[in-house]
Amino acid sequence: MIGDWGSTRLRLFLVERGVIGARLDGPGVTQLGEPAERVLARMLSVWLAQGPIDAITLCGMVGSPAGLAVAPYAPCPVDAEGWHRARTRLRVLGLDVEILPGLSQRTAEGVPEVMRGEETQVFGAMALNPGLRDSRHLFALPGTHGKWVSTSDGAITGFRTAPTGEVYAAITRHTSLTGPDTPGQGSFDEGFVRGLSRSSEALPGALFEARAARLLDSRSKEWANGYLSGLLIGAEVAQFGRAAQDVTLIGDPSLTALYAAALAHHGGSSQVVNGEDAVIAGLVQANTLAESRQP
Repeated sequence: MIGDWGSTRLRLFLVERGVIGARLDGPGVTQLGEPAERVLARMLSVWLAQGPIDAITLCGMVGSPAGLAVAPYAPCPVDAEGWHRARTRLRVLGLDVEILPGLSQRTAEGVPEVMRGEETQVFGAMALNPGLRDSRHLFALPGTHGKWVSTSDGAITGFRTAPTGEVYAAITRHTSLTGPDTPGQGSFDEGFVRGLSRSSEALPGALFEARAARLLDSRSKEWANGYLSGLLIGAEVAQFGRAAQDVTLIGDPSLTALYAAALAHHGGSSQVVNGEDAVIAGLVQANTLAESRQP
């Protein structure tokens, strides 16, 4: 059995010979009202009533202090086998549970970086497309804390983080920049294009157009939201992916489409891997490594 247990949701998959046979969804580790072990045990009991379960492999924030058990970060560079060797093991309901580690690094300038869960998707994307294991590649994983991951010959060599999703949520929910829910002109997509057009500028001066355009140009709140999305995503791409060719985007299709547009705007190109497919492939690979190490 495998599972992706992040901050906002839990996805458990029953796997037999590499094929998903069943799925259960539950709360993320930041939404728990009781110990994580109790939540996992209750969900496992659904499948245990139908038959035995082999070893369980989990990734994501389940390995953080708020999760099931702390899985220390594995330092970069690291390949799939080295990543799996750094796992943490425990038992729940008499079952062996493996928690995969996140990754850490310090840049040449000494900047600290960490991630949990995205590394599983990167290794999964390489499992889905073995050509990504050859030579050097750049992966982008949009999200609350988006990651830009560099690889070489199948190993993750480094990464950078942009909390674009978190910044967007904070600005649109807790500032006056998008204005009140009053009528206006323009769609989210139109605003996004305008935001991209200004995304090479310094952010402090560019942000206020969202508010001014509502007041002077009768723009809608949706337009303002799109403008801020284009501005922030475009700025992230300008910093980490400007003119980068064939970036592998991993994530939700609606979000990766915005990043693909931003990459194209800044002279780059991309291909897309579905985020759920990638995490399942990464967990299946880790589960296979676990079975190969059993005595």
